[in-house]
Parts: sequence; structure tokens; C-alpha cells
Amino acid sequence: MGQAGACTAAVGTELRAQLEPPGAGERGCREHLPPAMAQWQKVQELGSAHLEQVHQLYRSDLLPMEVRHCLAAWIEDQAWQQAAEPGSSQARMLLYALLAKLDEQYGRCSTEADGFVLQHNLRKAKHDLQARYEEFPEELANVITNLLREEKRILSLGLEAQQAGASPTPTPPMETDRQQKIEQRLNEIQESMQDLERSVRHLEELQDTFDFVYKINQAHKRTNPADPELQAQTQQLQAMLNSLDQNRKSVLAKMQTLLGRVETLRDFVLKELAAWRERQRQACLGAPHDTALGSLEAWCTGVAGALFQLLRVLRTLQELRAKVSYQHDPLETEPGLLERRIREQLTSLLRSAFVVEEQPAMPHPSRRQLVLRTNQKFSTCIRLLVKLQDRNQQLVVKMECDKDPPNVKGFRRFNILTSPNKTLVLDERHRKGLVCDFRHVTLKEQKVVGSGKGSKGASEGLLPVTEELHLITFTLDYKYQDVELQLQTSTLPVVVISNVCQASAAWASILWFNLLSPDPKDQLFFQAPPPAPWPVLAEALSWQFMAAAGRGLDHDQLHMLAEKLFGPDASPKSTLPWIQFSKDSPAGFSFWTWLEGILELIHKHLASLWKDGLILGFVSKKRERQLLRRRQTGTFLLRFSESCREGGITFTWVEHGSSDRPEFCSVKPYTKVELESLPLADIIRDYHMLAHENVPENPLKLLYPTQPRDEAFGAYYSDSRKGAPHP
Repeated sequence: MGQAGACTAAVGTELRAQLEPPGAGERGCREHLPPAMAQWQKVQELGSAHLEQVHQLYRSDLLPMEVRHCLAAWIEDQAWQQAAEPGSSQARMLLYALLAKLDEQYGRCSTEADGFVLQHNLRKAKHDLQARYEEFPEELANVITNLLREEKRILSLGLEAQQAGASPTPTPPMETDRQQKIEQRLNEIQESMQDLERSVRHLEELQDTFDFVYKINQAHKRTNPADPELQAQTQQLQAMLNSLDQNRKSVLAKMQTLLGRVETLRDFVLKELAAWRERQRQACLGAPHDTALGSLEAWCTGVAGALFQLLRVLRTLQELRAKVSYQHDPLETEPGLLERRIREQLTSLLRSAFVVEEQPAMPHPSRRQLVLRTNQKFSTCIRLLVKLQDRNQQLVVKMECDKDPPNVKGFRRFNILTSPNKTLVLDERHRKGLVCDFRHVTLKEQKVVGSGKGSKGASEGLLPVTEELHLITFTLDYKYQDVELQLQTSTLPVVVISNVCQASAAWASILWFNLLSPDPKDQLFFQAPPPAPWPVLAEALSWQFMAAAGRGLDHDQLHMLAEKLFGPDASPKSTLPWIQFSKDSPAGFSFWTWLEGILELIHKHLASLWKDGLILGFVSKKRERQLLRRRQTGTFLLRFSESCREGGITFTWVEHGSSDRPEFCSVKPYTKVELESLPLADIIRDYHMLAHENVPENPLKLLYPTQPRDEAFGAYYSDSRKGAPHP
């Protein structure tokens, strides 16, 4: 055969989904629906802004809105997520059941006078769904799983807006816009992938026809070489080969275009993954960030699924080439280049999608992550966001502590006492993906020969224990279809202490590192820790109070802390050295030790008062007097003591006597010792001084600026004493 001729690309017709709910005929169909349409019924009651998001969700033809509407209760009752798993036979059963349900609805709506339009739409929907998903029914299960999850997310946002008494925002937030763009691209890629597979099936049919005619022609040549019809048959074969060549080039061109779009989407998803890692890093420090992985998992799985699908298409093309090849066959060179690109994209995606979902944490001695104690149990959780697994292939995760330790004298090494190997499993109970949950893990320090018990004194190593950073690494040999790849991820650096008294200093190190280190694996960061810009540190300090009791620091409170650290010249350009933050100061204890004492006091004894804004907290004595000077007698405020190492709170009130100058009175700070036996609200209520004629009187009348004492603190008085009269 000679060289094939020029190719012409056939363009398929794309189906467009309706963005508006069904119109005519809707009422008649709805009358036959079961009453339990919990989620869909609630969705239809959302405000206009959130309803628009629902319309956008159903903008493609992956699942027409008519189908979602008419089969609402049935759709919500099915186990779509389970059916979407690779190798599940349930997906095909659900597809056929859905088509049968559409037939039922079609028959019911035919009896309604105004059901003609909806009947037409349902018939078209059934035909389209059958053509789209009959060969790959698990794709339908995956589509419906994602749609139901997104409905819940939009519904949750709408309900939160209604409960807050605020009208929904007319435009979705930036995060929602970004998510919609990614999901739109993913849906478009899935549609293009189905178009590509239709083209491949057409190519297979063309090649089978060509192969059949070619064999007949060859047999004819052998039996009757002088037959004049042979020339016409040869011309027909050449035309068929030209068509085959055109279709091969068309399929390869579609693959090139589709791969470029997948690569762009993968880059978007990798950026989202990087942003999630930064959010998780800050959330470990107390920042109120959302670190849920549901959307990222859906995107990673969708992109990886498209890449694996392209590899399957390439294998089909290689099989076609093995059967029929010719001079200048495009299948000789291009598939190899495409396969390299696909595998490169898969490699980068899989390696980024292997993440530490829950950073190491132990229940004691604190509520914080990343501070561990020897011989005390901790937990951590690993997750693979590409939810694709061969059911017959076990995926084992290996855990190691300091796999590549820094070459530093005295750097401690630890053994993992529990089994370091665990199988990655599909967590169906909590509707997560492929997870590996390490629970009850224990670290034991390795003994160094000749060092005696403990193996490291305070001065043996280059770094103190609380500044020594350790990495826990997880390795997975991933195998799926014909892709084999070693994946590796690490926790954020942890500090391993041996005594609970080291916990506060260890947390200071975790805080400083995660605020300032550009490299999350820099274990020698504290050899030369950089100073912290005040705006960065101020935000992190506010997170500490948010984590302790649900309320951060306001501008005035942060300003007082800045003046305490930098003096009257404090500015946004001020920077704080690590040693000034964490080491001893002239007061006998560091700034962090003082602040940590206040955090503990709030967390254990003052959480409600702090959260409700009743404690002014960080006020200098000078500022305190400025605030109270012109207030009524008995106006008081609550502030934290600057001299208590373990945290103390005091109150100051103003009195206006016969002289023109106001008098300011304060009490000795209350610490955890007093507050463990008597709540601060009761102390304020019962505080008395001897007034005129030795009559005891409570001098605390108004909480700054003008709130009556009992109005401010009444809700926090002990129940047994709420009814007692108070002067």
C-alpha cells in the first residue's frame, strides 16, 4: 500500500444541558414523586445566589437536571460512592435501575395534559445517559457522588447565611469561583474523553473493515491474479487506508489537545494542593482555616483518572498498529512521546497527592500538634488523594523517623516501637478516600554507647532538645494498572520532648519555624533562626488565643504587646529576634513564657469571659488610667498581670473623691491557684470593701465602658448563688 492521503477531522455534536429547572409538565411529574426528597427539596428552597450555584452545577449534560428532579428521592437513597469504586459491579446495576426509573417516569408523565415537554426531555436524557455511561457505568456513579457532595456544600452555605440573618452574597466567594472553574474544566475533560473514546471505537471499526477487505483482496490475488476487478479493489483499499490514516491522525490530534488541557488542569490542582499545605501549616498553629480534603480528592482523582484513561487509549492504538501498519504511519512515533508526557504528569500528580492529612499529635500534655513526648502515644493520618486502587494489590505504607538525619553531633535518633508498616485502606465509614491511620505510635530514644542513660544532656548536642527538629517520613510503593511508582511524604517537623515541662518551649519552636522557614524540611533551622517581622508574629499570636478560647487579639491588644516588645518606637517594620521571644528576659522569664501562662489561664479558667469580650486583657498601666480617668466611679476593667510567670488577671477601678484627681485601685492578680477554687465571675460579684461606717460595699459597678456588672457577668455566676442579692 502507498502513503495515505491528507486527513480530514470529523467533529461530533456536543450535547448541551439545560440550566433552568423543567418547565411545562413539571407539576404533573412531581405529583407522582415519593414524599422523601430531603436534600433536593431543601436545595430548591435556597436563596437566589445559592440557587444560581446549583444551576451552574448542572450546566453540563453529565446528569440533566430533569433526571435529578424527577428521581430525587431514589437518587439520594443509592450508594453511589461505593458504586464508583474501581471494580464494583454495583455501578452497572444502578445505571440500569436509573434507566428503568426514567421509563417509569416517562409513562407517568404521559398521562398528564402538560407533560409533553418533560416527556420529551426524559426520553432524550435516557438515550444520552445510556450512550454515555453504558460502557463505563462507574463514571455515572462518580458524577452523581460529586454532584450530591457539591449540593450539600452549597446547601450548607445557604443555611449558614440564613441562620446568620444575612442575605446571601450576590457573587460567590473567590474560593467558590476557583472551585467552579476547576470542576468545569474537569467536566469538560470528561466529556472530551468520551468523545475521544467514541473516535477510537470508530477507528477500530474502520480498521476491522479495512482488514476484512484487505484479506479478501489478497485471497483474490492468489486465486485470480488476472482479474480486471483487482485494480478497482486496490483503489478502494487505498481510499480506505487514506480514511484510516486520517482517523488515526484525528485521534492523535484529539489526544494531544486533551493532554494539554489535562496538564493545565493538573497545574491548577497542584496549586490548590500547595495552598492547602500552607493552610494546614497555619492551622497547626491555631489559624481558623478549612483543611478539608474532599474537593481536592475529587479533583486529583478526576485528573489521574483522565491520565490513566489516556494510557488505556494508547494501549488500544498500539494494538491497532500491531494489526495494521503502513508507510508514514502516525502510530509509529507519536504514541511514545504521548506516553512519556502522560507518565510525567501522573508522576508529579501522584507524588503531590500523597499527603499527611493529620499531623502528629498526642492527647497529652497539650491540645497542640507537632509536639511529641518519648514513650507517649501519638497519632497521625496519611491520605492518598488519588482514589484509584487495584483491589488485588495491597498498598503498604512504611513509617520512619528521621530517614535522612542531619549530620550533627548529638542529634537524637528514635525507634518506632509499634509496627512501622500499615496498609492503605478505603475508609468507607467516614466517607474518606485511601487512608492510613497510624494510632498509638510510640517513639523511644536510641541509646548511644558510652553515653549512659538518656543519651543526651542539655549541652551534648549543637541544639537544645526543644529546638531539635525531627521528620516522620512515609513511603508507599504505588501500583495501579501498569504504573508503578514510589511515593513519599513527610510530616511537618516535630519536637520530641522527654518531660512535660519542655512542652511550652517546644511549641515556641514549632511556632517560630512554621512562621518563618521557607523549607518545611529544614531540620537545622535553629542553627541560625531569623527574626520575625512583627505583622507575621502578631497574626500568629492572635491565632493562639483563637485556638485557646475562640477569640483572637484585636488591634489595641496587639499594639500593647508590640510596645511591650519594642517600646514606644514599635512599628510594622519592627522585627523580633528568636532569643528575645523565647529566652529569659530581665523579668526572669521570657515573653513567650509570660504569654503561654496567660493562654493556659484563659483556656482552663477564663474561656467564656474571653470569648465574649469581657476581658480587655492586654492594657498597659498608662493606657488603663487613660481609659478609666473620665469614667463614672466604680467603672472597672480586667487586664492580665505583666509580672506573673504562670499567668494572672487583675481588675482596676476608678473612684472620684473630693479631690479633682481620680483614684485608681487594683487588686493583687488572681492566678490558677485562686481560680481553681472560685470562678472569676463570682470573685467580681462578691468583692467587697469597707465603705462609710464600716459597711461592706462592692466597688465594682460598671464594666468598662458602661455595662452594669451583673448584666455583664450574671450569666457566669455560680448557679447556687445566682439568686443572692448583691450590693
